[in-house]
Amino acid sequence: MGGRMRNEAGIAAAIGRLVERFGERLSTSASLREQHGHTLTWIANQPPDAVVFARSEAEVQEIVRICAAEGCPVVPFGAGTSLEGHLNAPYGGVSIDVSAMDAIVAVHPEDLDVVVQPGIRRKALNEQLRDTGLFFPIDPGADATLGGMAATRASGTNAVRYGTMKDTVLSIRAVTASGEIVTTSRRAKKSSTGYDLTRLFVGSEGTLGVITELTIRLSGIPEAIAGGICPFPSVQAAADAVILTIQTGIPVARIELLDEVQVKACNLYSKLDLPETPLLLLEFHGTDAWVAEQSTRFGEIAADLGGGPFTWTTKAEERTKLWTARHDAYWAGLALRPGCQTFSTDVCVPISRLAECIAETKADIEADGLVAPIVGHVGDGNFHVLPLFHPDDTSEIDKVKRFVGRLVERALAMEGTASGEHGVGQGKMKYLEAEHGRAALDAMAAIKQALDPKGIMNPGKIVAS
Repeated sequence: MGGRMRNEAGIAAAIGRLVERFGERLSTSASLREQHGHTLTWIANQPPDAVVFARSEAEVQEIVRICAAEGCPVVPFGAGTSLEGHLNAPYGGVSIDVSAMDAIVAVHPEDLDVVVQPGIRRKALNEQLRDTGLFFPIDPGADATLGGMAATRASGTNAVRYGTMKDTVLSIRAVTASGEIVTTSRRAKKSSTGYDLTRLFVGSEGTLGVITELTIRLSGIPEAIAGGICPFPSVQAAADAVILTIQTGIPVARIELLDEVQVKACNLYSKLDLPETPLLLLEFHGTDAWVAEQSTRFGEIAADLGGGPFTWTTKAEERTKLWTARHDAYWAGLALRPGCQTFSTDVCVPISRLAECIAETKADIEADGLVAPIVGHVGDGNFHVLPLFHPDDTSEIDKVKRFVGRLVERALAMEGTASGEHGVGQGKMKYLEAEHGRAALDAMAAIKQALDPKGIMNPGKIVAS
Protein backbone atom coordinates (compact mmCIF):
# COMPACT_ATOMS: atom_id res chain seq x y z
CA MET A 1 0.00 0.00 0.00
CA GLY A 2 3.03 2.26 -0.06
CA GLY A 3 2.77 5.44 2.00
CA ARG A 4 -0.94 5.94 1.51
CA MET A 5 -3.20 5.58 4.55
CA ARG A 6 -6.91 4.86 4.97
CA ASN A 7 -9.01 8.00 5.28
CA GLU A 8 -11.02 6.76 8.25
CA ALA A 9 -12.90 10.00 8.84
CA GLY A 10 -13.71 10.49 5.17
CA ILE A 11 -14.95 6.91 4.74
CA ALA A 12 -17.17 7.19 7.82
CA ALA A 13 -18.57 10.52 6.68
CA ALA A 14 -19.32 9.24 3.17
CA ILE A 15 -21.03 6.11 4.47
CA GLY A 16 -23.13 8.21 6.85
CA ARG A 17 -24.31 10.44 4.00
CA LEU A 18 -24.95 7.47 1.72
CA VAL A 19 -27.05 5.71 4.39
CA GLU A 20 -29.22 8.82 4.65
CA ARG A 21 -29.71 8.86 0.89
CA PHE A 22 -29.93 5.15 -0.01
CA GLY A 23 -31.13 3.51 3.19
CA GLU A 24 -31.29 -0.28 2.89
CA ARG A 25 -29.56 -0.17 -0.49
CA LEU A 26 -26.33 0.41 1.41
CA SER A 27 -24.98 -2.56 3.33
CA THR A 28 -22.10 -3.02 5.74
CA SER A 29 -22.71 -6.76 6.12
CA ALA A 30 -19.39 -8.57 6.52
CA SER A 31 -20.32 -11.39 4.14
CA LEU A 32 -21.55 -9.02 1.44
CA ARG A 33 -18.46 -6.85 1.78
CA GLU A 34 -16.20 -9.90 1.46
CA GLN A 35 -18.11 -10.99 -1.64
CA HIS A 36 -17.43 -7.58 -3.19
CA GLY A 37 -13.74 -7.78 -2.41
CA HIS A 38 -13.16 -11.41 -3.29
CA THR A 39 -10.38 -12.69 -5.51
CA LEU A 40 -9.70 -16.07 -7.10
CA THR A 41 -5.98 -15.90 -6.36
CA TRP A 42 -3.70 -15.89 -3.35
CA ILE A 43 -4.16 -12.13 -3.04
CA ALA A 44 -5.80 -11.53 0.34
CA ASN A 45 -9.43 -10.41 0.43
CA GLN A 46 -9.58 -6.67 1.13
CA PRO A 47 -13.29 -5.86 1.39
CA PRO A 48 -14.78 -2.38 1.07
CA ASP A 49 -16.33 -0.75 4.13
CA ALA A 50 -19.76 -0.66 2.51
CA VAL A 51 -21.61 -1.73 -0.62
CA VAL A 52 -24.18 0.53 -2.25
CA PHE A 53 -26.51 -0.71 -5.01
CA ALA A 54 -27.03 1.85 -7.76
CA ARG A 55 -30.04 1.76 -10.09
CA SER A 56 -29.25 4.58 -12.50
CA GLU A 57 -26.50 6.75 -13.90
CA ALA A 58 -27.80 9.65 -11.82
CA GLU A 59 -27.40 7.57 -8.66
CA VAL A 60 -23.85 6.57 -9.60
CA GLN A 61 -23.11 10.25 -10.12
CA GLU A 62 -24.56 11.10 -6.72
CA ILE A 63 -22.59 8.35 -4.97
CA VAL A 64 -19.32 9.41 -6.59
CA ARG A 65 -19.89 13.08 -5.71
CA ILE A 66 -20.51 12.22 -2.06
CA CYS A 67 -17.40 10.02 -1.93
CA ALA A 68 -15.30 12.64 -3.73
CA ALA A 69 -16.36 15.34 -1.27
CA GLU A 70 -15.28 13.16 1.65
CA GLY A 71 -12.15 11.66 0.05
CA CYS A 72 -13.62 8.13 0.18
CA PRO A 73 -12.35 5.49 -2.28
CA VAL A 74 -14.79 4.04 -4.84
CA VAL A 75 -14.58 0.53 -6.36
CA PRO A 76 -17.00 -0.35 -9.20
CA PHE A 77 -18.53 -3.85 -9.12
CA GLY A 78 -20.40 -5.79 -11.81
CA ALA A 79 -20.52 -9.59 -11.52
CA GLY A 80 -17.30 -10.20 -9.59
CA THR A 81 -15.77 -12.53 -12.20
CA SER A 82 -12.51 -10.64 -12.68
CA LEU A 83 -9.14 -11.91 -11.51
CA GLU A 84 -5.92 -10.24 -10.26
CA GLY A 85 -7.56 -8.47 -7.29
CA HIS A 86 -9.41 -5.82 -9.31
CA LEU A 87 -12.25 -5.65 -6.77
CA ASN A 88 -10.19 -5.39 -3.61
CA ALA A 89 -10.34 -2.20 -1.55
CA PRO A 90 -6.82 -1.89 -0.09
CA TYR A 91 -7.67 1.54 1.36
CA GLY A 92 -11.27 0.72 2.24
CA GLY A 93 -14.12 2.75 0.83
CA VAL A 94 -17.37 2.04 -0.99
CA SER A 95 -18.15 -0.60 -3.60
CA ILE A 96 -20.68 0.66 -6.18
CA ASP A 97 -22.63 -2.38 -7.35
CA VAL A 98 -24.16 -1.67 -10.78
CA SER A 99 -25.55 -5.17 -11.36
CA ALA A 100 -29.13 -3.82 -11.22
CA MET A 101 -28.34 -1.45 -14.11
CA ASP A 102 -28.87 -4.24 -16.62
CA ALA A 103 -31.15 -2.84 -19.31
CA ILE A 104 -30.78 -2.64 -23.06
CA VAL A 105 -31.20 1.07 -23.79
CA ALA A 106 -31.51 0.83 -27.58
CA VAL A 107 -30.90 -1.65 -30.38
CA HIS A 108 -29.94 -0.43 -33.86
CA PRO A 109 -30.05 -3.55 -36.06
CA GLU A 110 -29.41 -1.60 -39.24
CA ASP A 111 -26.21 -0.16 -37.71
CA LEU A 112 -25.15 -3.43 -36.05
CA ASP A 113 -24.90 -1.91 -32.58
CA VAL A 114 -26.63 -1.88 -29.21
CA VAL A 115 -26.62 0.57 -26.30
CA VAL A 116 -26.62 -1.11 -22.88
CA GLN A 117 -26.25 -0.39 -19.20
CA PRO A 118 -23.09 -1.77 -17.56
CA GLY A 119 -24.76 -4.45 -15.42
CA ILE A 120 -26.21 -6.52 -18.26
CA ARG A 121 -24.54 -9.91 -18.60
CA ARG A 122 -23.37 -11.26 -21.92
CA LYS A 123 -25.69 -14.31 -21.92
CA ALA A 124 -28.76 -12.20 -21.12
CA LEU A 125 -27.78 -9.73 -23.83
CA ASN A 126 -27.54 -12.44 -26.46
CA GLU A 127 -30.86 -13.95 -25.36
CA GLN A 128 -32.55 -10.59 -25.88
CA LEU A 129 -30.80 -9.99 -29.22
CA ARG A 130 -31.66 -13.38 -30.72
CA ASP A 131 -34.71 -12.22 -32.69
CA THR A 132 -32.67 -9.47 -34.36
CA GLY A 133 -30.35 -11.96 -36.06
CA LEU A 134 -27.40 -10.32 -34.28
CA PHE A 135 -25.19 -11.34 -31.38
CA PHE A 136 -22.49 -10.03 -29.08
CA PRO A 137 -19.47 -12.21 -29.92
CA ILE A 138 -17.03 -11.69 -27.06
CA ASP A 139 -17.05 -14.80 -24.87
CA PRO A 140 -14.62 -14.82 -21.90
CA GLY A 141 -16.19 -17.97 -20.47
CA ALA A 142 -17.63 -16.40 -17.34
CA ASP A 143 -21.06 -14.80 -17.56
CA ALA A 144 -19.56 -11.38 -16.98
CA THR A 145 -21.21 -7.96 -17.16
CA LEU A 146 -20.53 -5.76 -20.18
CA GLY A 147 -19.26 -2.96 -17.95
CA GLY A 148 -16.77 -5.28 -16.28
CA MET A 149 -15.68 -6.72 -19.61
CA ALA A 150 -14.99 -3.22 -20.94
CA ALA A 151 -13.20 -2.16 -17.75
CA THR A 152 -10.81 -5.13 -17.94
CA ARG A 153 -10.48 -5.11 -21.76
CA ALA A 154 -11.81 -8.67 -21.82
CA SER A 155 -11.31 -11.16 -24.61
CA GLY A 156 -12.24 -14.81 -24.98
CA THR A 157 -12.71 -17.77 -27.24
CA ASN A 158 -14.04 -15.80 -30.23
CA ALA A 159 -11.32 -13.15 -30.22
CA VAL A 160 -9.37 -14.60 -33.14
CA ARG A 161 -12.26 -13.72 -35.48
CA TYR A 162 -14.26 -11.00 -33.70
CA GLY A 163 -11.58 -9.20 -31.72
CA THR A 164 -11.60 -8.14 -28.08
CA MET A 165 -13.52 -5.51 -26.12
CA LYS A 166 -11.24 -2.78 -27.45
CA ASP A 167 -12.49 -3.64 -30.95
CA THR A 168 -16.14 -3.98 -29.92
CA VAL A 169 -16.83 -0.93 -27.74
CA LEU A 170 -17.84 2.06 -29.84
CA SER A 171 -18.58 4.50 -27.03
CA ILE A 172 -18.72 4.73 -23.24
CA ARG A 173 -20.51 6.97 -20.79
CA ALA A 174 -18.73 7.14 -17.45
CA VAL A 175 -18.89 9.09 -14.20
CA THR A 176 -15.45 10.50 -13.47
CA ALA A 177 -13.91 11.23 -10.07
CA SER A 178 -15.31 14.77 -10.15
CA GLY A 179 -18.84 13.43 -10.57
CA GLU A 180 -19.05 14.63 -14.16
CA ILE A 181 -20.38 12.43 -16.97
CA VAL A 182 -18.06 11.86 -19.91
CA THR A 183 -19.25 10.50 -23.26
CA THR A 184 -16.20 9.18 -25.06
CA SER A 185 -17.53 9.04 -28.63
CA ARG A 186 -20.58 8.95 -30.92
CA ARG A 187 -22.18 5.91 -32.57
CA ALA A 188 -20.37 6.43 -35.86
CA LYS A 189 -18.13 3.50 -36.76
CA LYS A 190 -15.10 5.76 -37.04
CA SER A 191 -13.95 9.25 -36.12
CA SER A 192 -10.78 11.30 -36.49
CA THR A 193 -11.67 13.99 -33.91
CA GLY A 194 -9.82 14.39 -30.65
CA TYR A 195 -8.19 11.88 -28.33
CA ASP A 196 -9.50 8.32 -28.36
CA LEU A 197 -11.12 8.42 -24.93
CA THR A 198 -13.04 5.22 -25.59
CA ARG A 199 -9.84 3.19 -25.78
CA LEU A 200 -8.57 5.02 -22.70
CA PHE A 201 -11.53 3.87 -20.61
CA VAL A 202 -11.55 0.34 -22.06
CA GLY A 203 -9.09 -1.51 -19.82
CA SER A 204 -8.86 1.25 -17.20
CA GLU A 205 -10.20 -1.14 -14.51
CA GLY A 206 -12.31 1.49 -12.78
CA THR A 207 -9.32 3.72 -12.07
CA LEU A 208 -10.57 6.60 -14.24
CA GLY A 209 -14.33 6.42 -13.74
CA VAL A 210 -17.43 4.26 -13.30
CA ILE A 211 -18.87 3.04 -16.60
CA THR A 212 -22.62 3.72 -16.78
CA GLU A 213 -23.44 3.01 -20.44
CA LEU A 214 -21.81 1.34 -23.43
CA THR A 215 -22.43 1.28 -27.16
CA ILE A 216 -21.36 -2.11 -28.46
CA ARG A 217 -20.67 -3.36 -31.98
CA LEU A 218 -22.64 -6.50 -32.89
CA SER A 219 -22.20 -9.24 -35.49
CA GLY A 220 -24.63 -11.25 -37.56
CA ILE A 221 -25.50 -14.74 -36.33
CA PRO A 222 -23.79 -17.05 -38.85
CA GLU A 223 -25.87 -19.26 -41.12
CA ALA A 224 -23.83 -22.32 -40.17
CA ILE A 225 -21.38 -23.17 -37.39
CA ALA A 226 -19.04 -26.14 -37.54
CA GLY A 227 -17.07 -27.21 -34.49
CA GLY A 228 -14.89 -30.10 -33.57
CA ILE A 229 -11.77 -31.54 -31.98
CA CYS A 230 -8.36 -32.48 -33.28
CA PRO A 231 -5.78 -34.43 -31.21
CA PHE A 232 -2.02 -33.95 -31.63
CA PRO A 233 1.03 -35.94 -30.56
CA SER A 234 2.50 -32.95 -28.69
CA VAL A 235 1.75 -29.41 -27.58
CA GLN A 236 4.42 -28.25 -30.03
CA ALA A 237 2.57 -29.86 -32.95
CA ALA A 238 -0.76 -28.40 -31.84
CA ALA A 239 0.73 -24.92 -31.49
CA ASP A 240 2.41 -25.23 -34.89
CA ALA A 241 -0.98 -26.12 -36.39
CA VAL A 242 -2.44 -22.96 -34.88
CA ILE A 243 0.36 -20.85 -36.35
CA LEU A 244 -0.08 -22.33 -39.83
CA THR A 245 -3.87 -21.96 -39.66
CA ILE A 246 -3.60 -18.25 -38.87
CA GLN A 247 -0.75 -17.58 -41.29
CA THR A 248 -2.55 -19.26 -44.21
CA GLY A 249 -5.59 -17.07 -43.65
CA ILE A 250 -8.14 -19.71 -42.65
CA PRO A 251 -10.90 -17.62 -41.00
CA VAL A 252 -11.33 -19.72 -37.88
CA ALA A 253 -13.76 -18.28 -35.32
CA ARG A 254 -12.45 -20.19 -32.30
CA ILE A 255 -9.28 -22.20 -31.85
CA GLU A 256 -8.57 -23.38 -28.31
CA LEU A 257 -5.68 -25.47 -27.03
CA LEU A 258 -5.96 -27.93 -24.14
CA ASP A 259 -2.84 -29.79 -23.06
CA GLU A 260 -3.10 -33.43 -22.03
CA VAL A 261 -3.42 -32.49 -18.32
CA GLN A 262 -6.37 -30.21 -19.03
CA VAL A 263 -8.01 -32.81 -21.30
CA LYS A 264 -7.79 -35.40 -18.52
CA ALA A 265 -9.35 -32.90 -16.11
CA CYS A 266 -12.20 -32.14 -18.54
CA ASN A 267 -12.87 -35.84 -19.09
CA LEU A 268 -13.16 -36.45 -15.35
CA TYR A 269 -15.16 -33.34 -14.55
CA SER A 270 -17.47 -33.16 -17.59
CA LYS A 271 -17.84 -36.92 -18.14
CA LEU A 272 -16.27 -36.86 -21.62
CA ASP A 273 -14.12 -39.36 -23.45
CA LEU A 274 -11.77 -37.05 -25.33
CA PRO A 275 -8.37 -38.48 -26.32
CA GLU A 276 -5.99 -37.53 -23.51
CA THR A 277 -3.38 -35.90 -25.72
CA PRO A 278 -2.89 -32.21 -26.56
CA LEU A 279 -6.11 -31.16 -28.25
CA LEU A 280 -7.41 -28.28 -30.35
CA LEU A 281 -11.07 -27.27 -30.19
CA LEU A 282 -12.13 -25.33 -33.29
CA GLU A 283 -15.14 -23.54 -34.65
CA PHE A 284 -15.87 -22.08 -38.10
CA HIS A 285 -18.68 -19.61 -38.90
CA GLY A 286 -20.25 -19.00 -42.31
CA THR A 287 -22.40 -20.82 -44.84
CA ASP A 288 -22.72 -24.61 -44.94
CA ALA A 289 -20.36 -24.85 -47.90
CA TRP A 290 -17.90 -22.38 -46.39
CA VAL A 291 -17.54 -24.08 -43.00
CA ALA A 292 -17.14 -27.47 -44.71
CA GLU A 293 -14.36 -26.13 -46.93
CA GLN A 294 -12.48 -24.46 -44.06
CA SER A 295 -12.82 -27.55 -41.86
CA THR A 296 -11.31 -29.66 -44.64
CA ARG A 297 -8.42 -27.21 -45.09
CA PHE A 298 -7.65 -27.28 -41.37
CA GLY A 299 -7.77 -31.08 -41.33
CA GLU A 300 -5.07 -31.14 -44.01
CA ILE A 301 -2.81 -28.84 -41.97
CA ALA A 302 -3.29 -31.01 -38.88
CA ALA A 303 -2.47 -34.19 -40.79
CA ASP A 304 0.78 -32.69 -42.11
CA LEU A 305 1.85 -32.12 -38.49
CA GLY A 306 0.94 -35.61 -37.30
CA GLY A 307 -2.39 -34.57 -35.84
CA GLY A 308 -5.92 -35.75 -36.41
CA PRO A 309 -8.31 -36.90 -37.34
CA PHE A 310 -10.23 -33.64 -37.15
CA THR A 311 -13.79 -34.65 -36.33
CA TRP A 312 -16.35 -31.90 -36.67
CA THR A 313 -20.09 -31.37 -36.60
CA THR A 314 -22.68 -28.67 -37.24
CA LYS A 315 -25.06 -30.09 -34.59
CA ALA A 316 -25.59 -27.44 -31.94
CA GLU A 317 -26.02 -29.85 -29.01
CA GLU A 318 -22.70 -31.59 -29.71
CA ARG A 319 -20.83 -28.31 -30.06
CA THR A 320 -22.44 -26.95 -26.89
CA LYS A 321 -21.27 -29.96 -24.90
CA LEU A 322 -17.68 -29.38 -25.99
CA TRP A 323 -17.67 -25.65 -25.31
CA THR A 324 -19.37 -26.10 -21.95
CA ALA A 325 -16.52 -28.42 -20.98
CA ARG A 326 -14.02 -25.81 -22.20
CA HIS A 327 -15.67 -23.08 -20.13
CA ASP A 328 -15.61 -25.38 -17.09
CA ALA A 329 -11.84 -25.89 -17.45
CA TYR A 330 -11.11 -23.87 -14.29
CA TRP A 331 -13.33 -26.08 -12.11
CA ALA A 332 -12.14 -29.21 -13.88
CA GLY A 333 -8.54 -28.28 -13.13
CA LEU A 334 -9.32 -27.78 -9.44
CA ALA A 335 -10.76 -31.30 -9.26
CA LEU A 336 -7.35 -32.78 -10.17
CA ARG A 337 -6.11 -32.03 -6.65
CA PRO A 338 -9.02 -31.93 -4.17
CA GLY A 339 -8.47 -29.44 -1.37
CA CYS A 340 -6.13 -27.32 -3.46
CA GLN A 341 -6.53 -23.91 -5.05
CA THR A 342 -5.39 -22.63 -8.41
CA PHE A 343 -4.15 -19.29 -9.64
CA SER A 344 -5.38 -18.80 -13.19
CA THR A 345 -2.79 -16.69 -14.96
CA ASP A 346 -2.37 -15.76 -18.60
CA VAL A 347 0.18 -14.33 -21.01
CA CYS A 348 0.05 -13.49 -24.71
CA VAL A 349 2.85 -13.57 -27.30
CA PRO A 350 3.13 -12.91 -31.03
CA ILE A 351 1.64 -15.88 -32.85
CA SER A 352 5.04 -16.80 -34.33
CA ARG A 353 6.43 -17.35 -30.80
CA LEU A 354 3.43 -19.30 -29.48
CA ALA A 355 4.78 -22.85 -29.93
CA GLU A 356 8.12 -21.90 -28.40
CA CYS A 357 6.54 -20.16 -25.40
CA ILE A 358 4.16 -23.03 -24.62
CA ALA A 359 6.87 -25.67 -25.05
CA GLU A 360 9.22 -23.83 -22.67
CA THR A 361 6.38 -23.35 -20.19
CA LYS A 362 5.55 -27.07 -20.29
CA ALA A 363 9.20 -27.91 -19.62
CA ASP A 364 9.24 -25.42 -16.72
CA ILE A 365 6.12 -27.03 -15.20
CA GLU A 366 7.64 -30.51 -15.42
CA ALA A 367 10.99 -29.41 -14.01
CA ASP A 368 9.25 -27.87 -11.00
CA GLY A 369 7.00 -30.89 -10.43
CA LEU A 370 3.85 -28.79 -10.64
CA VAL A 371 0.36 -29.84 -11.63
CA ALA A 372 -0.56 -26.99 -13.96
CA PRO A 373 -3.04 -27.52 -16.82
CA ILE A 374 -2.66 -25.29 -19.89
CA VAL A 375 -5.60 -23.99 -21.89
CA GLY A 376 -5.70 -21.05 -24.21
CA HIS A 377 -7.25 -18.84 -26.86
CA VAL A 378 -4.23 -19.66 -28.95
CA GLY A 379 -5.53 -18.18 -32.20
CA ASP A 380 -4.27 -14.81 -30.99
CA GLY A 381 -1.24 -16.09 -29.05
CA ASN A 382 -2.97 -16.08 -25.65
CA PHE A 383 -2.84 -19.00 -23.23
CA HIS A 384 -3.67 -19.66 -19.58
CA VAL A 385 -1.90 -21.77 -16.98
CA LEU A 386 -3.66 -23.04 -13.85
CA PRO A 387 -0.99 -24.17 -11.33
CA LEU A 388 -2.52 -26.02 -8.38
CA PHE A 389 -1.29 -25.51 -4.82
CA HIS A 390 -2.37 -26.29 -1.28
CA PRO A 391 -3.46 -23.04 0.44
CA ASP A 392 -1.70 -23.99 3.70
CA ASP A 393 1.61 -24.98 2.08
CA THR A 394 3.70 -21.81 1.94
CA SER A 395 6.56 -23.54 0.13
CA GLU A 396 4.19 -24.69 -2.60
CA ILE A 397 2.70 -21.21 -2.91
CA ASP A 398 6.20 -19.71 -3.19
CA LYS A 399 7.08 -22.25 -5.90
CA VAL A 400 3.99 -21.29 -7.90
CA LYS A 401 4.71 -17.58 -7.47
CA ARG A 402 8.22 -18.08 -8.84
CA PHE A 403 6.81 -20.09 -11.75
CA VAL A 404 4.32 -17.31 -12.59
CA GLY A 405 7.15 -14.79 -12.50
CA ARG A 406 9.19 -16.87 -14.94
CA LEU A 407 6.15 -17.28 -17.19
CA VAL A 408 5.69 -13.51 -17.43
CA GLU A 409 9.40 -12.92 -17.97
CA ARG A 410 9.35 -15.53 -20.75
CA ALA A 411 6.42 -13.83 -22.48
CA LEU A 412 8.02 -10.38 -22.20
CA ALA A 413 11.30 -11.71 -23.60
CA MET A 414 9.31 -12.90 -26.63
CA GLU A 415 7.81 -9.41 -27.11
CA GLY A 416 4.56 -10.48 -25.49
CA THR A 417 2.52 -9.15 -22.59
CA ALA A 418 2.07 -10.03 -18.92
CA SER A 419 -1.65 -10.48 -19.49
CA GLY A 420 -3.64 -10.99 -22.68
CA GLU A 421 -7.03 -10.62 -21.01
CA HIS A 422 -7.00 -10.97 -17.20
CA GLY A 423 -5.81 -7.42 -16.68
CA VAL A 424 -3.45 -5.80 -14.19
CA GLY A 425 -5.36 -5.23 -10.95
CA GLN A 426 -3.07 -5.70 -7.96
CA GLY A 427 -1.53 -8.95 -9.16
CA LYS A 428 0.44 -7.80 -12.18
CA MET A 429 1.26 -4.19 -11.38
CA LYS A 430 4.86 -5.15 -10.69
CA TYR A 431 5.39 -6.22 -14.31
CA LEU A 432 4.16 -3.04 -15.98
CA GLU A 433 7.45 -1.16 -16.00
CA ALA A 434 9.29 -4.12 -17.57
CA GLU A 435 6.60 -4.36 -20.26
CA HIS A 436 5.91 -0.70 -21.01
CA GLY A 437 8.97 1.19 -19.78
CA ARG A 438 9.24 3.92 -17.17
CA ALA A 439 8.18 6.74 -19.51
CA ALA A 440 4.94 4.99 -20.48
CA LEU A 441 4.17 4.16 -16.86
CA ASP A 442 4.74 7.82 -15.92
CA ALA A 443 2.33 8.81 -18.69
CA MET A 444 -0.31 6.46 -17.26
CA ALA A 445 0.25 7.97 -13.80
CA ALA A 446 -0.13 11.48 -15.24
CA ILE A 447 -3.46 10.56 -16.85
CA LYS A 448 -4.64 9.07 -13.57
CA GLN A 449 -3.60 12.20 -11.67
CA ALA A 450 -5.33 14.48 -14.17
CA LEU A 451 -8.66 12.63 -14.10
CA ASP A 452 -8.55 11.55 -10.45
CA PRO A 453 -6.43 14.02 -8.46
CA LYS A 454 -7.69 12.75 -5.09
CA GLY A 455 -6.98 9.14 -6.04
CA ILE A 456 -10.44 7.85 -5.10
CA MET A 457 -11.19 5.72 -8.17
CA ASN A 458 -10.26 2.10 -7.44
CA PRO A 459 -6.91 3.07 -5.88
CA GLY A 460 -4.02 0.61 -5.77
CA LYS A 461 -4.65 -0.77 -9.27
CA ILE A 462 -2.57 -0.38 -12.48
CA VAL A 463 -0.49 2.53 -11.14
CA ALA A 464 0.58 3.08 -7.54
CA SER A 465 -1.61 5.48 -5.60
